[in-house]
Amino acid sequence: MNPILVLSVFVGYVMLLLFIAHRTSKQTVGISESEQFFLAGRSAPWYVVAFGMLGASLSGVTFISVPGWVGTQGFTYMQMVLGYLAGYAFIMAVLLPLYYRLGLTSIYGYFKSRFGPRAYRTGASFFILSRIIGASFRLFLVALVVQMFVLTPLGWDVHWSLPIIGEVPIGLALAVATIIGVIYGYTRKGGIGTIIWTDTLQTAAMLIAVVLAVVVLARELNWDLGQLPGHIRDTPWSHWWVLDDWKAPNYALKHFLAGAFVAIAMTGMDQDMMQKNLACKNVKEARWNMGSFSLVLVGVNVLFLSLGVLLYAYAEQTGLHVERADGLFPTIALNASLGVGVGIAFLIGLLASAFSSADSALTALTTSVCVDLIQTESMEPSRGNAIRKKVHGLVAVVLFGVIMAFSSVEDTSVVSAIFTAANYTYGPLLGLFAFGLISKRSPNDMWIPLVALLSPFICFALESWLKSHYGFSFGFALLPVNGLFTCIGLWLISLEIKSRL
Repeated sequence: MNPILVLSVFVGYVMLLLFIAHRTSKQTVGISESEQFFLAGRSAPWYVVAFGMLGASLSGVTFISVPGWVGTQGFTYMQMVLGYLAGYAFIMAVLLPLYYRLGLTSIYGYFKSRFGPRAYRTGASFFILSRIIGASFRLFLVALVVQMFVLTPLGWDVHWSLPIIGEVPIGLALAVATIIGVIYGYTRKGGIGTIIWTDTLQTAAMLIAVVLAVVVLARELNWDLGQLPGHIRDTPWSHWWVLDDWKAPNYALKHFLAGAFVAIAMTGMDQDMMQKNLACKNVKEARWNMGSFSLVLVGVNVLFLSLGVLLYAYAEQTGLHVERADGLFPTIALNASLGVGVGIAFLIGLLASAFSSADSALTALTTSVCVDLIQTESMEPSRGNAIRKKVHGLVAVVLFGVIMAFSSVEDTSVVSAIFTAANYTYGPLLGLFAFGLISKRSPNDMWIPLVALLSPFICFALESWLKSHYGFSFGFALLPVNGLFTCIGLWLISLEIKSRL
C-alpha cells in the first residue's frame, strides 16, 4: 500500500478524533475540571460507555494477534471468553455495588478503608506498573506495523547511535511521540468525559474494519456469507475445546476458570476499566453497562476468530507465507489484492485500537497517581488541578520512554516475556480484594507490601518447576494461583502471635 496514502489516512483520522474530542470536552456546569476529568461528573450514558468499552478491552493486541492465534489454537480462545461471563457477573453482583457504596474515584481506595495506607499505596502501585507496561506494549505492537508499512517504504527508518542508550530508531520515535502527543492533547482537559465519546468512534472503526475484511475475504474464497459458519466448521482451525490434555495451558477447565479470574482482576479490579463504569449515573446503570458489554464482547471475539479462519484459508489458497502470526492480518490487508478499501479500513481500525487502549490508560494512570499516591482530592481545587495536569504530562513521557525501551530490545520474545510478567502484578490485586471481601481478619498493614511482592515470584518459580519436571503449565490460570498465594500471605500476617513469656 502506498505509504503516502497510509500517512494521509493517519492524518485524517487524527483530525476527526480531535474534532470529536473538542466537541465533547466542554466542562459540565456545576462540576469542577478534576471531577470532569476523573469521572465525567458521574453523568455518562451507560449505553455509550458500554460500546466504548469494547474498543478499550480489545486493543491492538486483539486486533492484530487474535486472528493469528487461530493457526495454532483454533477457536479455543472462546473457552476463556466464556469464562469472562462468569467474571463479569461477579463484578456486577459484588464489585460495582461496593465501589458505588464507598463513593470511590479510584477503586484502590477500598484498600485504605479495609487494610490501611500501605496496602492502599501497594495496590495502586501494582496497577500503575501493570498498566504502564501493558499500554506501552500494545502501542509498541502498533508502532511495529507503522514502521513496517510506512516508515521503511518512505526511507524514514533511520537509527541514531547515542551514548549509553545505543541505537535509537528516529522515525519510530517520531511516530510514537505523535500518537502519544495527540492522545495527551485530547485527554488533557476532558479526561474520561472525552474518552467515553472518542472510544465510541474507535470501537465502531475497529468493528467496521473486521466486518469489511470478513466480507471481502469470503468473496475471494467464494464462500457464501449465509453459509459462512458451515465453511468455517469444515476447516482445520474450527475446534473450540481442549478436553484430552489436562496439562495443556489451554485445557478447557483451566481456560474457563482463567477467563473468569482474568475478567475479575483485569476488569473489575483495574482502574482503567472501572473508571468508565464509575462514570455512570448510578450502580443500576453501571450494571446495565457491564451486562450489555459482556454479551456483545462474546460475539465480537467470535467475529475476530472467524476472521482468523478466513485469513488462514486465503493465505493457503494464494500460497502466501507469513512468518509471524501477528503479521498475518496486516500483511494480507495491506499487501494482498483485496482492494484499497480493505487496507484503509484496516489502518483506521489499527489506529483506533491504539488510541482506544492508550487514551484510557493515560487517563487511568493519571487518576491513580493523583488520587492514590499524591491525594490531590484533599487539596485546594486549583492546586490539585495544576498537579493533575503535570502528572498527565509526566505519564505521557513515561509511556514514550517505555515504548522506546521495547524498541531497543531486538529479541521480540524478550518483549513478550516482559508483557507476560506484567500480568503477574494483577495476582496481588486479586488476592487483596479477595481477602478483604471474604475474610474479616486485619493483616498487619506494614507487611502487606512484602506479601504482594513475594507472591508473583513464588508463582514464577512454581510455574517454571512444574514445566521443567512434569510438563504442566497453569497458563492463564496462574492468575488465581497468584491471588491464592497473596491470600495465604495476608492470612499469615494477620495471625496474632502471643508471647510465651
